[in-house]
Amino acid sequence: MLGARGNALVPLALISWMPLVVWAFSRFEKRVVVAGAFVLGWMFLPEATIPIPGLPDLSKMFATCVAVLGGAFIFDRRTLLSVRLSVMDLPMLLWCTCPFFSSLANGIGAYDGMSETLQQTVTWGLPYFVAKVYFADPEGLKTLALAIFIGGILYIPFCFIEMAISPQLHRMTYGFSQANILQSMRAGGFRPVVYMQHGLMVAMWMVSASFFGIWLHYAKLLPKKLPLIPIPAVWFIPPLLITTMLMKSSGALGLFILGMFTLFTAQRTKIPILFIILLLIPPAYMITRSTGYWNGTNLSSWVERNYSAERAQSLQFRFDNEEMLIDKAQEGSFFGWAGWGRSRVYDDDGKDLTITDGLWIIAYGVRGIYGIVLMTVTIILPMLLMLVKVPLREWASPRYAAASVFATMLTIYMIDNLLNAMVNPIFMLFAGGINTMLTTGVKEPDGEVLMDVEDSMDEGFRTRLIGGEG
Repeated sequence: MLGARGNALVPLALISWMPLVVWAFSRFEKRVVVAGAFVLGWMFLPEATIPIPGLPDLSKMFATCVAVLGGAFIFDRRTLLSVRLSVMDLPMLLWCTCPFFSSLANGIGAYDGMSETLQQTVTWGLPYFVAKVYFADPEGLKTLALAIFIGGILYIPFCFIEMAISPQLHRMTYGFSQANILQSMRAGGFRPVVYMQHGLMVAMWMVSASFFGIWLHYAKLLPKKLPLIPIPAVWFIPPLLITTMLMKSSGALGLFILGMFTLFTAQRTKIPILFIILLLIPPAYMITRSTGYWNGTNLSSWVERNYSAERAQSLQFRFDNEEMLIDKAQEGSFFGWAGWGRSRVYDDDGKDLTITDGLWIIAYGVRGIYGIVLMTVTIILPMLLMLVKVPLREWASPRYAAASVFATMLTIYMIDNLLNAMVNPIFMLFAGGINTMLTTGVKEPDGEVLMDVEDSMDEGFRTRLIGGEG
């Protein structure tokens, strides 16, 4: 995220977004406003920050969270104040506060720790809390899924424009480019960046929109027509898929195929083993890499033999940088090196020798073992809860269809973060909604609780692991 720069539209957009969202609270259905605020804000507000003394920097996410919470406090206070924390929220709470302990452990001081904690809370904690308020039931999660599906549709023309002319829309709108154009050049063309941080983030966004559209259609939750658009909603799925395939991001496309295959296969077989494998990939990767058990050369050699030497060289470069950063992380404390570049590797002249790609290695270096464990648990906990509490035969039902696709996407997101560092706070909306719904229970319109925390531990879970009835 870049500091304050660009033209006058940057502060105007960030500041005016807040009263606009609050006004929308007074006119439209509340969770539709919240879903739209997060999706549209993330898609179109500038990739810039404005420093505010004593507060987190004003960014697109901070502006959206402040606007949503302000609108809820003014127009929907009873719902806002009715939210209660549970034990399932503890990983997120600890993850948001771990920067404080990192700063103290490294002697940087409580002020730095509080500042970093506030920034991390804006990115991770506030979206999670908002989801507890508005997306903690089947209808709320469905609304959020539809909002992202529609957001992906809206991005289609912008993606094609930047495929043709290169990533220029952010510069043309806000006066500066938020990403290095060289990183967007792929296979004789361009990878769209639009108004996000990087082309990889846009690719995962389009993957999410396509994934949600397909699964909602399969679960019969996709409406026949979208608001203000007089054509069948299902007709938008093929253009979304085409755009996703043209994003020039083989990693995102591979994860999309992996997620789709896993979700549909598990739904048909009622056996969760593929989900278990997906959940084991991140910790297995992090453990084998941090212990030196696996150096990655066999994978890069395979890529060289089957794809291209250029891709293999790029992959091995990532592995080599990871090894230097792992060595540095292991010299730090249990809480990591904290901020200010202390987790990076420098030569005798102070030149930075490393490039960080994966979010996991960044978290490991900056927040230590404490932080990387909390971040991992925070992201994969919704899938663990789904596997334990909801029989696979129910995953495509109206009650759980949105939750199941969100949980799958979060698992895929964690795998993506092994090699990339595309922090998308929208994904924390998924986590907050699922965790709260599966903890407090799913209610029928008449208020009857269908599942609560006392009886939600599925006694058939062990049976399903070995192939019994789902």
